[in-house]
Amino acid sequence: MKSLLKRNCTACPKGFVSIVLIILMGCSMKPSKNLGIFTSTTDIGQMKFPGASFYDSSSGQYRLKGAGSNMWFGEDEFHFLWKRMSGDFVLDTQMEWVGEGVNPHRKGGLIIRENLESGSRYVDAAFHGAGLMSMQYRLEPDSATLQFASPDSFLSILRLEKTGNAFRMLGAKPGHPFQIVGEITVSFDSTDCYAGLFVCSHDSDVVEEAVFSNTRLTIPAKKDFVPYRDYIGSRLEILDIETSLRKTVLQSEQPFEAPNWSRDGTFFVVNSHGKLYRIPAEGGDLELIDTDFATANNNDHGFSPDGKLLALSHHASDRPSGENSVIYIVSVAGGLPRQITDKSPSYWHGWSPDGKTLIYTAKRNEQWELYQISSKGGEEFQLTDNSFLDDGSDYSPDGRFIWFNSNRSGSMEIWRMHSDGSEQTQITDDAFQNWFPHPSPDGKWVIFLSYPPEVDPWDHPYYKQVYLRLINLKDMSIRVVAYLYGGQGTINVPSWSPDSKKVAFVTNSGGLRK
Repeated sequence: MKSLLKRNCTACPKGFVSIVLIILMGCSMKPSKNLGIFTSTTDIGQMKFPGASFYDSSSGQYRLKGAGSNMWFGEDEFHFLWKRMSGDFVLDTQMEWVGEGVNPHRKGGLIIRENLESGSRYVDAAFHGAGLMSMQYRLEPDSATLQFASPDSFLSILRLEKTGNAFRMLGAKPGHPFQIVGEITVSFDSTDCYAGLFVCSHDSDVVEEAVFSNTRLTIPAKKDFVPYRDYIGSRLEILDIETSLRKTVLQSEQPFEAPNWSRDGTFFVVNSHGKLYRIPAEGGDLELIDTDFATANNNDHGFSPDGKLLALSHHASDRPSGENSVIYIVSVAGGLPRQITDKSPSYWHGWSPDGKTLIYTAKRNEQWELYQISSKGGEEFQLTDNSFLDDGSDYSPDGRFIWFNSNRSGSMEIWRMHSDGSEQTQITDDAFQNWFPHPSPDGKWVIFLSYPPEVDPWDHPYYKQVYLRLINLKDMSIRVVAYLYGGQGTINVPSWSPDSKKVAFVTNSGGLRK
């Protein structure tokens, strides 16, 4: 990500820099009424120069300017972009300083405060100008700030979690998994609090600036939720592979899952409560696709190579519950589905590039294996044979390989085999539970979902803190490209843009409003 503004503060007197910045803020830049997910912006403490917050809806980025002498002793001075919250929630962002800065102790990041007084109790995730990453907190009003300092520096991807009175901070370098920086209990007197982004220049005569990307406020599912019965809201997001910037296309309290990107790039298909819907690529409402009797579809669906047909997996009512997913094909415009698999359960996952073959996960003889079948129907061909779970299959764009996930090694890992099932080779071998590999149309990348190690390797549950990770097929290196709350329904099926530059996926949060 390139900085929006570059300046060398050390080459100019402090006062001159401040005057120039205030002129710029007052004359050439006016704060937008749109503050994104936040509602208000405030200077905390006795600030010599006012701060400002700006939101760019096209990139989803926030830009904060703030002065302030410090956030350390019994009172604070900083600029604050906030939303009033209650209950449990999680804040995520990626922060970048603009310019070299004046004071190496300048700090910015995520913060949760009891109130808007300068001596308020608070917890923050602070990224300092010199690269220090720390979790700072004040246990009592007007008391000194304490901190947990990370041994690693430049952890510019920040997460701050609130669960009751318990707070946890995590940080990561871009492309790497999170590491825990600190955990603390701070008891607020009120059930409400103020949560958001902040900037403090650590010098009352200087205004500093920071850019915040991929900022998300997530309200997790309640701990007693029942999977496949209780749902929370969904966001359809697009990830730019080159910049790692994410854009929200649609957010709704109505849950939806598993986006497919149309072959011409103009719309998405998702499933919700058993039905399939279209969403325009530029955003808009869910538009029902009429699939006649097939109104109990799960999230295993996708396009034919020519974009004219959809494969879907419908739970047939004439078969035993839990064993009744059958694969059908229907026109992308809707209509009467044509049955492909006779046996069930069968869950579609991929379509060969020549359009002749479907691959899917099926339970046969009490084993979950991968199968092939003609797109016209007929006899199925078994590709894998073991007592473990093989799932999430998808073709490479040249049709030579099938990527899939398997827990046959003891944890769920990404595997690859030839399209006839030969030479089954494990690709990943790490601490995560890895699911649903999808090669890009240009054959350069494979994106997949990673659950934390403690998740059962036989399961891909809803509502977990997960990663999207990317394999570079040139050197087989792997990096994290998105830090999110989701899991089941996030990226179960192919969702690359036709030009291989972006990926669509679903994240989840309670309390979403259209």
